[in-house]
Formats: sequence, C-alpha cells, structure tokens
Amino acid sequence: MSGTFLGMPAFPEAAAEAVADPVLRANLRHATHTIRHKRARAVAELDDWALLREAGKRIKDRTLRHLDTYLVELEAAVTAAGGTVHWAADAGEANRIVTDLVKATGEREVVKVKSMATQEIGLNEALAAEGIAAYETDLAELIVQLGEDRPSHILVPAIHRNRGEIRDIFRDRMAGWGRPAPEGLTDAPADLAEAARLHLREKFLSAKVGISGANFMVAETGTLVVVESEGNGRMCLTLPETLISVVGIEKVVPTWRDLEVFLQTLPRSSTAERMNPYTSMWTGTTDADGPAAFHLVLLDNGRTAALADEVGRQALRCIRCSACLNVCPVYERAGGHAYGSVYPGPIGAILTPQLRGTASDIDASLPYASSLCGACYEVCPVAIDIPEVLVHLRGKVAGQGGKGHRVERAAVRAATWLLDHPTALAAGERLASATRKAHPARPPGAGAWTDGRDLPELPERSFRDWWRKNRA
Repeated sequence: MSGTFLGMPAFPEAAAEAVADPVLRANLRHATHTIRHKRARAVAELDDWALLREAGKRIKDRTLRHLDTYLVELEAAVTAAGGTVHWAADAGEANRIVTDLVKATGEREVVKVKSMATQEIGLNEALAAEGIAAYETDLAELIVQLGEDRPSHILVPAIHRNRGEIRDIFRDRMAGWGRPAPEGLTDAPADLAEAARLHLREKFLSAKVGISGANFMVAETGTLVVVESEGNGRMCLTLPETLISVVGIEKVVPTWRDLEVFLQTLPRSSTAERMNPYTSMWTGTTDADGPAAFHLVLLDNGRTAALADEVGRQALRCIRCSACLNVCPVYERAGGHAYGSVYPGPIGAILTPQLRGTASDIDASLPYASSLCGACYEVCPVAIDIPEVLVHLRGKVAGQGGKGHRVERAAVRAATWLLDHPTALAAGERLASATRKAHPARPPGAGAWTDGRDLPELPERSFRDWWRKNRA
C-alpha cells in the first residue's frame, strides 16, 4: 500500500486536533446520525437479514480460502470476453500499468468513477506526474478534489464539509478545472448538484478514457459490477473508448448467485436503500456498445500478506459499505482524516495496518483507535469481528517493542509475579490503602492513560481485609 498522507501524525495527535474543531464535530454528528438511523430502518424491513449476513460471511470466507482458483477463473473469463487482465503486486506497479495504458491512447485527460483502490495507490498523483489530468466525477469526490482536500469517509468522502463550505469551493475552484460555477450560486442542495452536473457533463462528453474500480467481480463470467447513486459511474463506464478498472483481488465472488446476496446487503448498509439507483455491469467488450478496449488491473498491494493472517484476513471480507464508520463513537468525534489513510474508521483501523504494515507511528497507532465497544461488529453486513482483529493487531504492535510497550511489558511481568504470591499481594494492598492520600492523581509515566481517564480512588481497606473482618 502507498504511504500515509503527507505530514500526518499518529492517530492520538491527529484525533486530538480534530476533536477540538466544533464545526467538524457538528458536521460529523449530523451526517453519521442521519445515515445510521436510515440504515436501521432499511435493515429492519428484511426478516432474513441475519441469514443474509451469515451467507455473505460464508461466501467471502470460502472465496478467500480458494482465492487463487477464483482469480485464475476470473482472468480466463475476462480474456475470453475481449478484455485484458494485468496483475499488480503493489501500488507502484499498478500506477505504471495504468499510466502506460493511458499514454498509449494518446490522451491527456481521464474521467474517474469513485474508487477506493485508486485512492489507495495514489493513482491521481501518478497520472499527474506524467502530465495526465484525472477528473473525479462522484459529487463528493469532486468536492474533495476541487478543495484540494482528502476524503474522510468511505461512502461520503466530503462528509466533513457543510453546504456553505461546498458552495464556496465550487464558486472559487470550479473554473480552474473546467466549466465555472453559475453566477449567484447558493448553498441549496439542488443548486449545488446542478452546478456539478453542468461542470461534469463537459468531461463525460469529451473524455476518451475512463478509470474505475469495482464493487464486485464475478469469476464465472468475468463480469464487473459498480453500484452508485448518481449516474456518474454509468457515464464513465459507457461513454469512453477505453475503460481501465483497478480492483483489489479480494473483490471477486465465485458466481452470480453469490452476487445476489451482496446486492441486497450492500445498499441497505451503505445508503440505506433497498437497491442502488444505478447498478452497472459489464463483461469484456462488445462491438458498437460501450468501450472498445477494456483493461482489468488486479491489485494485491498487501492483500496476500493479510490473507496469510488467520485472524486478520476477515478484514478482506469488507464490501466497503461504511456502516461501521457511522456507528463508531471514535470516528464520529475524530473524523476520517485522523486515520491517515483512505480507509478511515473501524475498518480502516484493521485494514490499513495489514496492507501497509505497522512500521510507521500512525499505522502502529491505528489498532488503538477504538473503544472496543463492538458496535462496528453488530452492523457489519459480512460479520467482520473488528474488535477481535483490533486486539489481535494490538498484540502484534506491542510485540514490536518501543518505549511505551517496554514499560507495559515490565508492568505486566511485575503484576504477574505479584498475583502469583498472595502474601506479597496482601501486603501491597494494605500499603496502597494506607498511603492512598499521598498518591498523585497523574502518576509519572502514565500520561497516555491519565490524559483521557481518571484513576480510580483507592478504598480505605482491601476487599481481602474487609472479608476477614466481616465474614470470617
């Protein structure tokens, strides 16, 4: 996986700064609460939701166990349908493949469907380095791009912006990327959507190359699937002469029948809809219908390493619905930028450290960016036990060492010895109770704990002494 966002500190520092921004917190609170309540109503409509959730989990687990077989099947099907398959081991290789494909067309502009995979590898920046302009066509992604910003949510990348901020971005920046915003633009949603529509329509009609990701790939037919709500994806997938899709290898499903499960659970969990307004599917190329050339770039970029972890691999079940973000109390207060990755929230806290490793401070801090309340697991449509993976990854990070973890290990060893020696434990309890008024409220070296918590007040005597006096 490509590097962290430039200049991002570890999660605790970034989150502390975000929490101090009242506008950001108000934007996040309003948006996440609205989405979570709508999702709950949509899910409640299905009596068999629990069965669909279990089916999705089992399909994904079976696919991951035999991923090599299904990917080879997918490659054969795509090739037979007139497409070309490319394999990319990492971000650099994927960027080189896509850049070379675009340059071969002679074009210097591309239109893009919203894609987490292309953000993950930094494709826009790689294309720009070669003189190729990539235009985001999803409304929220357009806002982020025009504002020279970073996405902060999987489903709604501009969730941290309010309508007034979006109006100002369109008014000030849109002309530099193409058609300017209309005169007298207001912050009414309809006016903002119309400004984006007029701006993007010119891009759709002139672009010869489209770039997409995919929500799913069906191995038995070589079909790719994109679900979206605005129609921009349909335009990008059908109008250009060349279509390049960059997709993580975990997005494959074996059969059409398997796809049926996810087309019920994904819309309800993401946009709280019974069905996405636009579900686009394409299989290779067809004469006089859609792009004349189709390229599929299958992206590893750390996924094989994650697959080897028997506990952590369940993160690869993720269908990018973002339901876990909308119920997470940490995400609601800190926002997506604090995670330093295109994958924020609970799923980002377990996926990013597996794709990128935990060598950097921010990646090592992500497994701790959670209260372990379990709300994320309860809403996940493929039953990823995010708290389990968080604890698992914390163990890995602690095993790497470092100042804080060395102190922690020393404290655990001391506690282990003390608990193994009841007489010493009893003496320690009596001493702690007798000196309780002299204990500092913030013991030296415990700042990471006491900065956000109050130490419990010691009782006058231990439970052991109380029991001896009252129950002996």
